[in-house]
Parts: sequence; structure tokens; C-alpha cells
Amino acid sequence: MSDLLERLRAGLPPEALITDPDVTASYAHDMASFCEAGTPAVVVLPRTVEQVQHVMRTATALRVPVVPQGARTGLSGAANASDGCIVLSLVKMDRILEISPVDRIAVVEPGVVNAVLSRAVNEHGLYYPPDPSSWETCTIGGNIGTASGGLCCVKYGVTAEYVLGLEVVLADGRLLTTGRRTAKGVAGYDLTRLFVGSEGSLGIVVKAVLALKPQPPQQLVLAAEFPSAATACDAVCRIMERGHTPSLLELMDRTTVRAVNAMASMGLPETTEALLLCAFDTPDPLADLAAVGELCTAAGATEVVPADNPAESELLLQARRMSLTALETVKSATMIDDVCVPRSQLGAMLAGTAAIAEEYDLTIGVCAHAGDGNTHPVVCFDHHDPDESRRARESFDAIMALGLELGGTITGEHGVGVLKKEWLARELGETGVELQRSVKAAFDPLGLLNPGKLF
Repeated sequence: MSDLLERLRAGLPPEALITDPDVTASYAHDMASFCEAGTPAVVVLPRTVEQVQHVMRTATALRVPVVPQGARTGLSGAANASDGCIVLSLVKMDRILEISPVDRIAVVEPGVVNAVLSRAVNEHGLYYPPDPSSWETCTIGGNIGTASGGLCCVKYGVTAEYVLGLEVVLADGRLLTTGRRTAKGVAGYDLTRLFVGSEGSLGIVVKAVLALKPQPPQQLVLAAEFPSAATACDAVCRIMERGHTPSLLELMDRTTVRAVNAMASMGLPETTEALLLCAFDTPDPLADLAAVGELCTAAGATEVVPADNPAESELLLQARRMSLTALETVKSATMIDDVCVPRSQLGAMLAGTAAIAEEYDLTIGVCAHAGDGNTHPVVCFDHHDPDESRRARESFDAIMALGLELGGTITGEHGVGVLKKEWLARELGETGVELQRSVKAAFDPLGLLNPGKLF
């Protein structure tokens, strides 16, 4: 420990090192339940690329594991510390280095908060689409590490589609530049995409070149009430089948709606079994909403209400964004799943989740990026009750098994981390895991970067 601190201090300013056990303990885990976390030896908050390189050279020399972190808003334990590790928190590297309206790119450090970047590019008439529910606090580096999504994915896609290039500090301290600043480029293997979603297991992202879009018109939202989740999912299928491209298409079940109302008095309709939110940012959103409203009615919607103005639309989106937080208030703990299925199987996924909730005698609320088939079943339980905690874990596994049975994946945007290691192996198979381990070994032969995650 003394040797580690002495070497780190040789290349870092005093304020970049945290050794107080009470403070370092607060950096030990992200927001996931049921995920083990160790005790870090030290927390480092670098401000420069050179400081990150110094940390990695020190870690390699002393064979000390390093756990990269952003804002720790993750939900899979990917940012959890391991015993004796260096926690490398990148939140102080928070500069927006460039915004180019001509090239339609932004160049940023990893600690830039998603919402800060979004507002900055808006001032130039540009738009950075990825917007996770935690966008007011989550960082771009964390978004890249988990390949996060958000409400707008149905039209604009996920983080991976906006990362053009990266600067990455490798395990041995070397600096690697990947990708490009250009609109096109196919030179060599796509290492940029390899790092996106790697959860800090291959290198430390210290700079990112991000693609931007022209800022679209302000969107308008329609809310449709349904007597069942099945009819709401039928409406989703009809909307997509008819070729509509909404800017978001989100679903909240009755449990979620009631939780949001209880927490924030939003006035959402508690009599509904499923609330579908559909938005358009097209030149004529009212016409698009009218067409979608007809499809919702045909699918069985009991009421279809388009928002009258952008302010009302934003209020509905706030309700959706706070869904996960609201469900956390139902019981003392939650397990948030992240299963994505083909859109055609969305109804079966929700029906199966309801059956699992009944089987295990648990409250499971579901909110979903319905246009992507990406569901977030939230298992609510009393963590003081050992039997209920056991049933919660078993129901969580049952939901992931259901997703795979329906042709889906165990994670659409939250990542694997610690929480889903076993399930990643089931999804990829033996050969897939073997090849991924080989990739990990090529970048990190000593296994120092975020050990114990993914595999």
C-alpha cells in the first residue's frame, strides 16, 4: 500500500488522491442491487490524459487492479470496486473540447455529463440523441462503457452509433487512438466499436469524438391508455408495421404509473393497465400523432390524448424518466432488469413477466422502450426479508431466461457487470465466451482492468 501511494503521488497532484476509508467506501459501488463490491486501496481523480497514463503504468508495475468509474449511475455492478484496487474516477475530466457545426461532431472528455453536452450542442443548432433516464447525472464515458441507450433509441439509435473515434489509455499506459473525425471511414478493424460497451475492461476512454445531428423540431407527445399490456403491445406492433418512426415510443404498466403518481403527484391515469407514450419531432407532428392515435384506438385503447403543447409533452416525458426512481419507493429495494426482445415478442415478454410476478408473489413493475422491445422489469422487494430477497433473485433470473427464450438478449443498454455474468455465458455460448476472453487478453494480458466483470 505504501509503495502504491508513493508511486502514485510521484505523478499526481495531492488533490487527485483519496485515501480516507470513509470516503473511498462511497466509491465502492454503483446503483445495482445484489452485486458484490470490494474495498478500494485508493481513489484517483485525474484531470489529464498524462495522469491517467501514470496511474496505469503504476498499476502495471505493481500488478494492482484498476476499476474505471464515471458517475456510478450504472445498474449492473460494472463500476464496483474490487479489494485492493485503484478506483479511477474520471468525473474531473469534464471538458467539452470542441463542437463543430460543419463536421457535426463534438469532442469531449469522459466526465462530461450527458445533459451538459446535450444543452451545449443545442446552442449550435445541433442534437446529441442518446439520453438515458439518468442523463442529468450520467457521464459520456459511462455511456460509452455500457453502450447505453435512452428514450429516443427507436428513431435515433444508441450510443454506439454516435461514437466516431476514441482516445484510450491501455492497461500498460500506452495511448491508443481509434476511429475518425470524418463522416465515413473503414480503415482496419473497427476498434472504436469494440471499446463501446466493454465496461472498462479493455482500456480507459479519455477522449471521444461524437457524431451530432441537426436539432429536430420540438416533439409533441401522445398518451394512450389501454385495458391491458397485450393491447398496448399490439398498438406498438401496428405503429411499427405501418412504417411510422416516432422519436420515442414508451410504455408504463399500472404499477409504474401508480408509483410515479405516489412519488410526484403527476396525475397520470391510475385506472389504466398500460400507458403508451408516443412522440414525433417531424415537421407536422400533429398529423403523425393523429395517425398513431387511430392505430391505438384500433388496438383497443380506451383513451387517446395528444399533448396540446411542448410543455405538456415534456411533463409526460418527465413522468417516464422518473419511472425507475419511483419504483424504488415501492419497497426497500429493487432489482432492475434490462431484457430486450424482438418487437413482435413484446406482448409475450410482458405477459410472461406478469406470470413470474404471480408465481413468486412479488410486485414487478415494467417500463419499457417499447419501440425497441427493450423492457425494464423492476422487481420490488424487502431486502430485510431473506425469503423475499431469495424470491426476488429467482424472479430476476426467470425474467432473463424468458427473454432468451423469446429470442432476446439479457441486456439492451445497462451492461453485464457483475449482475449478469452467468447469463452472458448462457447467451454467448462456450465458443463466444472463449473468443471474448481472447480479445480481453490481447488488450489486458495481466487482467488488471475491471477484473471480475463480464466473464
